[in-house]
Amino acid sequence: MRHVALVGFMAAGKSTVGRLVADELDLPFVDTDAMIVEEHGEIAEIFAREGQARFREFEYAVVARALAGPVAVIALGGGAVTHSATHGLLGESSALRVYMRVEPETILRRVRRSKDVRPVLGSTPTLERIRELLAAREPLYHEAEIHVHGDGRTPRRYASEIAEAIRSWEAALAVQESNLR
Repeated sequence: MRHVALVGFMAAGKSTVGRLVADELDLPFVDTDAMIVEEHGEIAEIFAREGQARFREFEYAVVARALAGPVAVIALGGGAVTHSATHGLLGESSALRVYMRVEPETILRRVRRSKDVRPVLGSTPTLERIRELLAAREPLYHEAEIHVHGDGRTPRRYASEIAEAIRSWEAALAVQESNLR
C-alpha cells in the first residue's frame, strides 16, 4: 500500500470522509489543512495576514512532510493542486491520488452551512464563483488515478466506495507488476 492523496474542491468531504477511508484501510489519517492551522493559525487569517502565495508555501511544506512520513490517507486542501510545486510533488510521489468529486450546488450548500471562512470564495460564496474556481481546478483534479463521485451518499458509504476503489486499483497494479516479472 502507498500513500493515498485525497484531492478535490473545498467541502468535498476530504477531511470527514478521509478519516473513514483511513479507518477502512487501517492507515493513519493526515489533514494538511489541520497541520497548517496547528503550525501557523487559521487559514483565513494566513490569507489576510500573509497572502495566498505564502499559504501555498506552508501547504507545500506540510504536504512534503506528509508524503515523507508513514503511509497514510492524506487530505489535501482544495487548492493544493494549483500550486505548481505541490502539484509537482504529488506527481513525483508514488501517492495514489483520489479525486473526490461533488457538484457545485452541493459545495455551495456545505460552504454556507460551515463556520469556516473560505478565503478564495469571499464572505458571501456564490454558485458562479464556485463554478469558476472548479472549472479552473478540475483539469488538475482529473489527473488523479481514481475518481469517485460523492453526491447522494452518506459519508460512510462514500468512504466505503473510495476504499474499495483503492483496493481494486492496488490489486490491479499488483497483478500488472507480477506479469512484468
